[in-house]
Amino acid sequence: MLTLHRAALVLPDPADPTAPSFADGAVVVRGEHVEAVGPYPELAAAHPAARVRDWGRAVLTPGLRNPYGQRALERDYHPDPREQIGVEPLADGLAGCADETRCGASARRGLQRMLGYGVTAVAGPFERPSVRTAVARSGLRATAGELSAGAGEPLGGAVAGAAPLDPLAVLPLGRAVYGRVTAGGRADFAVFELQEAPEVRGAGVREVHEAQGVSEVSEFPEVSGLPEVSGLPEVRVAEVQEASGGSAVDVEGNSGPRAGGCLATVLGGRLVYRRR
Repeated sequence: MLTLHRAALVLPDPADPTAPSFADGAVVVRGEHVEAVGPYPELAAAHPAARVRDWGRAVLTPGLRNPYGQRALERDYHPDPREQIGVEPLADGLAGCADETRCGASARRGLQRMLGYGVTAVAGPFERPSVRTAVARSGLRATAGELSAGAGEPLGGAVAGAAPLDPLAVLPLGRAVYGRVTAGGRADFAVFELQEAPEVRGAGVREVHEAQGVSEVSEFPEVSGLPEVSGLPEVRVAEVQEASGGSAVDVEGNSGPRAGGCLATVLGGRLVYRRR
């Protein structure tokens, strides 16, 4: 069955300032892959039988890559709510721990929280067998190495305390995304709420209208073994590249439109996180 994801702004490749973007755009998903990307009216007409998931005034982008994967999942401890010690990760809480069961459970909780920030890939390599298993079962892509913070310094070494679960807390969107949303590619993407309608400069579009209503659709299965998480902190998108004319839509927060929390994360065509 086809699913059509509609958003006020679709950015298939924010890392490339020459890539096209679509006001009132859509992504058509069949199974695990993207079938088409483009303007919503055209795709809706071409696929009249597709079920529609309308995200309203939102921006749809590729999923994000957390550059701190190894540190976040193998050193920091992600508490179980039943422990009643809070939900925030404890820096180096797994250092010296030889209990693989505990490490694996912590990693699963950390991965689920990452999904709530739009993360679809994590940086490894992972040395603990339990963590490797947790990542593999989650469906998130494991990639090699941390990003550089500049001047050759690893990004992970520049942050004190627990590793951030939200890549947008430390990186602009163009550097935080992993891959692109393209026909034939795997359907890994995230949807972020826009608190204001973006002004798409250089494309002649001054306003993106908020969608009216949401089509009723069936739910997708969750990632195996990982319960849905709600109530996550606000995601702040630092910069959204807009291709037409090579301009950008600034959603930093204090100047111009802002991005609110992550509304949804789609991983391999499955809706694995949806904000309640």
